[in-house]
Amino acid sequence: MLLVIDVGNTNTVLGLYDEARAIRTFRIRTVKDRTVDEIGILVHSLFERAGLKPEVEAAIVSCVVPDTLSAYLAMCRTYFDLGALVVGPGIRTGMPILADNPREVGADRIVNSVAAYDRVQGPCVVVDFGTATTFDCVSGRGEYLGGVIAPGLVISAEALFQRASKLPRVNIERPRRVIGRNTVHSMQSGLFYGYVGLVDGVVTRLLDEYAERAPDGPRPQVIATGGLAGVIADGSTTIDAVDDDLTLTGLQLLYALNR
Repeated sequence: MLLVIDVGNTNTVLGLYDEARAIRTFRIRTVKDRTVDEIGILVHSLFERAGLKPEVEAAIVSCVVPDTLSAYLAMCRTYFDLGALVVGPGIRTGMPILADNPREVGADRIVNSVAAYDRVQGPCVVVDFGTATTFDCVSGRGEYLGGVIAPGLVISAEALFQRASKLPRVNIERPRRVIGRNTVHSMQSGLFYGYVGLVDGVVTRLLDEYAERAPDGPRPQVIATGGLAGVIADGSTTIDAVDDDLTLTGLQLLYALNR
């Protein structure tokens, strides 16, 4: 089996694949100072709780938290006796990176773009709701064009709580009405509808700019992923589909390409 690991700023997502078939996914908090043994024991505990005894034969890691990468690579060596493939410079992606400096583009953004293009086989925009919200554009020829980075929804909510003395911490969810009749509902309305407006506004401009680039081509499909993708997509007019496992699928595709 293939173990895929996506280390994000807030959460780390792991998945087990049998060839291209997803067996099970797991989500844990990203903790920078976890030791190799702590990670190894945690991973094996997750497998045991799920009733799995996988024979892990290969691994691939995407990481945007440099302080944690060495621990995950060492965990793969120590607990599975294998060297993991790392998404980064030198790995084959099958996707030309047209950014000014391709090395600056986050590994997760490339992985998402590869998976989205494989899914739609045409132009696409990926909206990833992580610690930051990223928008990544792929051309009809499978070229990574670039994108947009905005503050994440959780960051925005936490900033309200920390910087405004009388505002509480609230759950992020769609309120029943826009006009809030109390502080909590007013904050939820501002966070939800404000963020839906941000997403739809940015995506609309991306689509307009892409139409100028390829006026005779099809409209790019917009795919959302990340922890809050489903929540925001519920109010969005521009998101076409939600794929919670888009990043893990991209890792499986990249492993197959480099195998």
